[in-house]
Amino acid sequence: MAANGSGLPDEGTTLEALPKSWHFTSYLPADPLFPTPADSHKTPRDEIGPRQVRGAIFTWVRPEKQQDPELLAVSPRAMSDLGLAQSEADTEDFKQAAAGNKIYGFDEATLSGPGYPWAQCYGGYQFGDWAGQLGDGRAISLFEATNPRTGTRYEVQLKGAGLTPYSRFADGKAVLRSSIREFIVSESLNALGIPSTRALALSLLPHSRVRRETMEPGAIVVRFAQSWLRFGTFDLLRARGDRNLTRQLATYVAEDVFGGWDKLPARLADPSDPDASPPPTRGVPSEEIQGPEGAEENRFARLFREIVRRNAATVAHWQAYGFMNGVLNTDNTSILGLSIDFGPFAFMDTFDPAYTPNHDDYLLRYSYRNQPTIIWWNLVRLAESLGELLGAGPLIASPTFLASGVPTQSDAEPLIARAEKLIDQASLEYKSVFLATYKSLMAARLGLRTQAPSDFSELLSPLLDTMEALSLDFPLFFRRLSNLRVADLDDDDARQRAAEVFFSPDPEAPPTEEARKRVGEWLGLWRARVVEDWAEEADGERMRAMRGVNPAFMPRGWVLDEVIRRVEKGGERDVLRRVMHMATNPFEEGGWSGRTRTEGGEVYEGDEEEERRWTGDVPKLGRGLQCSCSS
Repeated sequence: MAANGSGLPDEGTTLEALPKSWHFTSYLPADPLFPTPADSHKTPRDEIGPRQVRGAIFTWVRPEKQQDPELLAVSPRAMSDLGLAQSEADTEDFKQAAAGNKIYGFDEATLSGPGYPWAQCYGGYQFGDWAGQLGDGRAISLFEATNPRTGTRYEVQLKGAGLTPYSRFADGKAVLRSSIREFIVSESLNALGIPSTRALALSLLPHSRVRRETMEPGAIVVRFAQSWLRFGTFDLLRARGDRNLTRQLATYVAEDVFGGWDKLPARLADPSDPDASPPPTRGVPSEEIQGPEGAEENRFARLFREIVRRNAATVAHWQAYGFMNGVLNTDNTSILGLSIDFGPFAFMDTFDPAYTPNHDDYLLRYSYRNQPTIIWWNLVRLAESLGELLGAGPLIASPTFLASGVPTQSDAEPLIARAEKLIDQASLEYKSVFLATYKSLMAARLGLRTQAPSDFSELLSPLLDTMEALSLDFPLFFRRLSNLRVADLDDDDARQRAAEVFFSPDPEAPPTEEARKRVGEWLGLWRARVVEDWAEEADGERMRAMRGVNPAFMPRGWVLDEVIRRVEKGGERDVLRRVMHMATNPFEEGGWSGRTRTEGGEVYEGDEEEERRWTGDVPKLGRGLQCSCSS
């Protein structure tokens, strides 16, 4: 039987028995001030504070002890994916570990053991400007955990666990408001098939008050990812001229994070040819691009291309589902191409390409329409950090180059030319993977089994133009389109009647005849294309396929605001379980309430009125909300 009404089978292990490792800290250099876990552990916790850290990728640092933590919620899907039994969430060990009160891998009596918690050192470009050393200012990694069933390894981390050397002028804490937002969106993105870091648990710290715009309750999120490395890790090494550590870190990424040099793409034949660069499944490519050997490309160039491809696929998923990160600085851009570090994020309400959920982003740098361009801008910064390795070409195996790099300026010129050429080629590959992935996702959302060359220009572009002009709701449009039968769209009058469903009910501003006509005309184009692709009698199958990719629920800004208010001000707890269930089952048909789960045989007890509101039209005052970066 399942625990906590999750409906998932209680398969898995205990947190104590979960296989743990510390590959990251065993491969890469530690902060020289605390070269061993014992050095850090013997230091009073309040003496491990902000400073500049050089020659290191991380610092050993333990979470601050928390008093009377309250475990508010867990993600059953995350428990399962990490390899934990659902019932483990009810144990005291889990509760204390989720608050940072229990350390694994280290014996405090003997000051020894295989591992110890750590915080990463990195820098980054923020809003286009170099920001210097940043790092895990309130995130502390506990260990790497391997799911015994799948063999997948994850780095488990606490956010809001206290000061680290990278906290700068901050307090190392996280507030409940932003912690709830990250807890829900991480799992929502994963359920939608969008590459993302994950959230395992959320704890309230009843004795912690945190000053942001106001005084707010403190919280900790347990989150995990296959790697928390980001572009900013390389940015900082480049800024400091640390060439040896750049090469060491890049090698670690290829060999440990990506699983070996042989897992990287083969040499690229023609990066401008979409057929040579097929879109990866779910944004995580594993296939090789077949092509002839090229004299200019070495293994580090292939590593860069793998990072390019992953990030291109992920931003294509964001655009297809209307997700915006809000702060796409290089320190918030993942080496693995994961959605990472959630601050003022949002899912699109009414379609507006200029929308940004970040009210501090006055120039709209991180608006919806700019996200693909910004990710490429960030990739160019990464390429600059890897430039010497990319441009080395066949010299990369030379002992002289490995020992001392480029000896003279004359040797540097051909290296720079090679690097620039590879970056130009990678830009074509980025565009190819992005467009192929985006078109594939949007074709599925439109209910098409095949892609015609004209679909983008004659079907999708007119739809997006119509949605923008008429302020139509982006997620609801596709879900409601999933429920239309082509037999009900036979003529212009029928299509205009069907168009009514796409407009928000507003008695003060009903849709005009011109608006209904415009949507009806597009429905005529869509009907013809669907019939061509499926045949009219396949409506049921086509509708089921569309509902499988067009979510009924997405955690919009106004829903998250309501959940935060009810938890923080109203003292509710079960609402977190209900919203997490909807977020991790976004494609459910016919609602979630009172449905018997096939896994575990339990009944999920939802709230029908709540579900109806959360999946219906967005309240007028809840559309296009913005928030700050403070969390």
